[in-house]
Amino acid sequence: MHKLILILFVGALLHAEDADNGKKLYTTVGCYECHGRVGQGGSAGPRLAPRPVPLQALVAYVRHPSGAMPPYTSKLVTDAQLVDIHAFLASIPPPAKDIPLLNQ
Repeated sequence: MHKLILILFVGALLHAEDADNGKKLYTTVGCYECHGRVGQGGSAGPRLAPRPVPLQALVAYVRHPSGAMPPYTSKLVTDAQLVDIHAFLASIPPPAKDIPLLNQ
């Protein structure tokens, strides 16, 4: 596990995250089918955004899921692509109902 984190960290340093590319990948890879178009969750998958889990946790789960989600090997989705998908999820703002200042 420590090797995975180190490899991921080094890979992330070498790859600048790209939220726009992550949004495209999120759709292309099919994440939206279970997790919703903006990571809000759905009947088959939990909420991923806003405030996604840390990158290392996302990669670890995508590679070795414990639920009904199929594993995504690095041949299907590279670590660099997961960095971009994570950047997209992190860029999604919370719903207006969750922002107290907007609900006064």
